[in-house]
Amino acid sequence: MLRSLDSGVSGLQAQQTMLDVVANNIANVNTTGYKATSVEFEDTLSQVLHNASGPNANNGGTNPAQVGLGVEVAGIATDFTGGATQTTGQGTNMMINGNGFFIVNNGGQTAYTRAGAFTLDGAGDLVAPDGSLVQGWSANGTGQVQRGAAPGTLHIPLGSMVPATATTSITMSGNLPEDATTTPTPTTLTSQAQVYDSAGKPHSITLTYTFGGVDGSNNATWNVAATDETGASLGTGTVVFGSDGSLTSGGTMSLSDGITVDMSKLTGYAGTTSVNVADQNGNAAGTLQSFTIGTDGTIEGAFSNGAKQAIGQVAIATFSNPSGLEKLGDSLFSSTANSGLAQVGAPGSGGSGTISADAVEGSNVDLGREFTNLIVAQRAFQASARVITTSDDVLQELVNLKTN
Repeated sequence: MLRSLDSGVSGLQAQQTMLDVVANNIANVNTTGYKATSVEFEDTLSQVLHNASGPNANNGGTNPAQVGLGVEVAGIATDFTGGATQTTGQGTNMMINGNGFFIVNNGGQTAYTRAGAFTLDGAGDLVAPDGSLVQGWSANGTGQVQRGAAPGTLHIPLGSMVPATATTSITMSGNLPEDATTTPTPTTLTSQAQVYDSAGKPHSITLTYTFGGVDGSNNATWNVAATDETGASLGTGTVVFGSDGSLTSGGTMSLSDGITVDMSKLTGYAGTTSVNVADQNGNAAGTLQSFTIGTDGTIEGAFSNGAKQAIGQVAIATFSNPSGLEKLGDSLFSSTANSGLAQVGAPGSGGSGTISADAVEGSNVDLGREFTNLIVAQRAFQASARVITTSDDVLQELVNLKTN
């Protein structure tokens, strides 16, 4: 008789745990990056009334007779399916599309989270709402992300100065017409490029293209002269186009001020006249004004001088068994012996998801399912309580056998 009492008590305890889990899920229905949990039950040890026996010449085999002793919680599983996208419009907010966790430094301890409601603190560091420092890789002065190093705190110093960069190359594009003339005067085209010295001071370079005629093989020649804003010569060169309009020689020209002019993209077709500066690699000094975050987690800064370059990249951690992670509170997880070691990489690589900026991941709690589980847990709790009262009634009948 006491077995039923014990089974009823174990049922009350197990269903109370389920109620606790469901209540916590419902409470976190609006928690950014929250992952719903569910209870897994298993039966406890069973008391053997008699063992199984095998068949023999005179009798058939018999099955074991066992009475269960109740239920217990086998585990509480976490559902790591993605939550809904919630657009925030905040440039520092991020969401992972797929597997992986953001890495944060929480008081010196490495932790992991799916909640990407990040902001910038007073020092320009990217932080979580609880002050945890978001981890990633910084970029060097030329915008190269240093992924070979261990992830560190991501620093976005708005207003910081980027030094001037001297121009070392100019890239030209366009078409020099094959049907130009040399009489009465040669066809001449000009284009101007703004370049910068090492102090960031702008200078003007004029490139003049003079048609030199067509030879017997239908090769068109153009003579190129470069001058500075004072008219002083910086260098000369020649480009030659074949009969099909493609460049055959003279793809580059070196100027006396250390600048190389790349003319390999020029063509020599008839009927079209256009020659322009496609690019030059110098910049004046500037300050960091804004930034954007790409799908690969790269943080690209926009500077007042018009330059754009990477200033860092967010790191993502993946685990062979995410369900083995331990919850720390504040929407943080820590690795355990059963989660496996964190595999750190860039978003979109090594099985990790990509990044969506200006958005966060909502809770994946399904309220319909949770209220259904609430009803199931409540009824199971009531049934276990009824087992106890029924067992009590039976015990009362036994007591009454003596008193009656």
